[in-house]
Amino acid sequence: MANITEVAAAAGVSISTVSYALSGKRSVSPDTRRRIEEAVRKLDYVPNAGARMLAGRRTQIFALTEPLRKDTHAPTHMAFVLAASVAARRHDYDVLLLTEEEAQKGMRRVATNRLVDAILVLDVAPDDARVALARQISCPSVFIGVPLDSEGLICVDLDFEAATARAVDLLADAGHTTIGLVGQAQAAYEKSNFPPRVRSAFLRRAEERGMASFHGTSGGARASRSAARRTAAELTGRGATALVLHTAEEAHGSVLAELAERGLRVPEDVSIVSVGSSFDTSHLPRPLDSFPLDPQASCDAAVDLALAAIDGHPDAAVHLIEPSYHPHGSIAAPAERAV
Repeated sequence: MANITEVAAAAGVSISTVSYALSGKRSVSPDTRRRIEEAVRKLDYVPNAGARMLAGRRTQIFALTEPLRKDTHAPTHMAFVLAASVAARRHDYDVLLLTEEEAQKGMRRVATNRLVDAILVLDVAPDDARVALARQISCPSVFIGVPLDSEGLICVDLDFEAATARAVDLLADAGHTTIGLVGQAQAAYEKSNFPPRVRSAFLRRAEERGMASFHGTSGGARASRSAARRTAAELTGRGATALVLHTAEEAHGSVLAELAERGLRVPEDVSIVSVGSSFDTSHLPRPLDSFPLDPQASCDAAVDLALAAIDGHPDAAVHLIEPSYHPHGSIAAPAERAV
């Protein structure tokens, strides 16, 4: 059976526009409505009637569950909170921020008391306790991130695997045969889903391209600078002529500082590409090519999906955002092959 994402793609509109057209909550142009209706008929799309009945009562509020822990990287997380708030306001919604470390308590409270129309779930862990709760409550939930068990959930995330594979391809195509990954803190590989996805995609793609590959971490929040420097020194010392960075902004700066201290230039001596950065890599001391994690794109998509679920068109699926490449001249052929 077709889902609302397929209808939106066939009609050439956003998910929320399809939802508005089918629910009658907002007006759409006659031409847009015609395209949507044709797509619905062609794809035989059937909305969920039970969810549509629940859509009659609105609070115009989204809950945003974002547990704040000691190891939370505040700049990244606040970028998503801001992006979610901006996306919500575009649709006349406000955001109720839930920050309890035991996040399911607040989530259950707002769902039980019907304080919100939908719940946006941030900082998703592989074995996130909010997954089971989302399956139990009637309030629609959209995960900005993908837990290991995503069955029956609505999730949206950057396609980290595709972004990482494309980064490795750029380095392979430039002629690099030995590359390194400066990854996140070791704890991130246990508490988050996306760092392991990046690491696995890096190793898999490097092997497919016949490249030697090494990886290391950048330490915890307080030690990221020194750990990133040590990892960069270790990887280049093992022969890596190119690095993929999947770290916080501070660690990016530390890698650049370590290379400069060792007399290694970017990209003449070491090529670098950043994957999954939520900050602008063009503002670093040396601008870096990147496949960024755009908080606004993720949150715009999540709000679209939440509105669709409220209006009775929920799609239990993982919606991956196509990565975009931002070149800044930090990739070149290895020094020995440069002309």
